[in-house]
Amino acid sequence: MTNEDLLQNDDRPIYGLMAEFDTPTEVVNGARRAHDAGYRQMDAFSPFPIHELTEAVGAKKTRLPLLVFFGGLVGCVGGFLMQAYMMAVDYPLNVGGRPLVSIPSFIPVTFECTVLLAATTAVVSMIVLNGLPRPYHPVFNVPRFDLASRNRFFLLIESTDPKFNRDETRLFLRSLNSREVSDVDY
Repeated sequence: MTNEDLLQNDDRPIYGLMAEFDTPTEVVNGARRAHDAGYRQMDAFSPFPIHELTEAVGAKKTRLPLLVFFGGLVGCVGGFLMQAYMMAVDYPLNVGGRPLVSIPSFIPVTFECTVLLAATTAVVSMIVLNGLPRPYHPVFNVPRFDLASRNRFFLLIESTDPKFNRDETRLFLRSLNSREVSDVDY
């Protein structure tokens, strides 16, 4: 019995299976075929950005723009109401016969509050939506994964995928003309 047979018959829980490819075209084609085969919980790793790869793995649209919009809206309304409360209720001071709630003089602070809350919402939402801080990812358990920063391309199918079957998924990844298929341990 070879090491390969031992790995296939092992029933320990794994994070997923990862295939290694030599070229960007191979990983993009592999990701498309995996998506067409019904796999949805997958990720790809590359030493440089490949725009087609994002579409090939079926990446979903993010909620980040909507969250940033609402953060900016809250900043805008909050900044204006803060000034209106201070000038009309908390400390009414009539200077030069102006109305207590003077919209033109409130614009700079309202704008700055809008930008501040939109930017803060963008940073915090990006961190939360990306699952950060995540100082460790299971793919670093694969010895050959260090090549992802040099000249190799990887396609990971996670074990949480509804279609994931360890043996069938391994055979499928091998059928994609991958260089090697590895278990990704927790």
